[in-house]
Amino acid sequence: GMLGTVAEAAFLDYADARNWAYWQEGKDKAVDCFLICPTVTLGGAGNYNLTLDNRQSGELRAFVGALNMERGIYDASCTMYAPLYRQVSLAVYRLPEKQREPYLKLAYSDVREAFQVYLKQSKKPFVLAGFSQGADMCIRLLKEFGAEPEVAKRLVACYAIGWRITEKELAAYPHLKMAQGAADIGVIVSFNSESPAVDASLMVPAGVKTKAINPLTWRTDNNYASALHNKGACFTDYSANIKKEQPYFCGAWLDTERGTLKINSKITPQAYPPVLDIFTAGVYHLYDYQFFYRNLQENVALRTGAYWR
Repeated sequence: GMLGTVAEAAFLDYADARNWAYWQEGKDKAVDCFLICPTVTLGGAGNYNLTLDNRQSGELRAFVGALNMERGIYDASCTMYAPLYRQVSLAVYRLPEKQREPYLKLAYSDVREAFQVYLKQSKKPFVLAGFSQGADMCIRLLKEFGAEPEVAKRLVACYAIGWRITEKELAAYPHLKMAQGAADIGVIVSFNSESPAVDASLMVPAGVKTKAINPLTWRTDNNYASALHNKGACFTDYSANIKKEQPYFCGAWLDTERGTLKINSKITPQAYPPVLDIFTAGVYHLYDYQFFYRNLQENVALRTGAYWR
């Protein structure tokens, strides 16, 4: 049960490099990336947080694998840091939202500790990045630490992709700023991909509007951006290899009601199924960074460059 987990340890010892999936990888870069893993832990009955006791477990391999799938977006521009943490399992997302929070708080207790260790270790500017549960964790970090002068000074941008952020949250935390263009600094870059027919998802429930930017144009308007803006969808594997690349992959626009990123109907839910049973057909959550891989990679380079100007 949860109490057992909490009692196990307050958090990992992040002074020990073994408690990081990446620790200072690619030291020659002028900027760091603090990358937070998405949900890979399936969990079962009562198994609500990843246990990190067995370092040979398939779940831990999947944890590093999921980070590898994303790292190419960041590692050309950044020295990589990514903590292991007791992330919540998929089972938690099947609970009603109110009941998820104790398990998410436990995951966050690890992330915040790792982040504080990182801040002492390196003095470089950094990109904060995460997808899905990792994006939720990034937003929590910025809510708690983003107003601190050192963090505000060093933050290049936060790529919190595959999770919502609302007007209400921005009002409650006025230091949070959403990206308005391709090269603004200290801002949050966020979007959630879905088909035109979708009107509710785990990330953006019905009646909720999320704030976002269109990764094809780096604009926040609702104009349709054609596939000509798509520099390349890349489908990656657990070893960080690009298995397939497709330029001009899809067009997209920001939905006026939901704030989600609608993908043009040339892309079908049949061809890109939701995979996990917590998503309905047409929720392209698992493809958020794959569909826009080259645009994101180029944008990370652009923002890290703009930081010095």
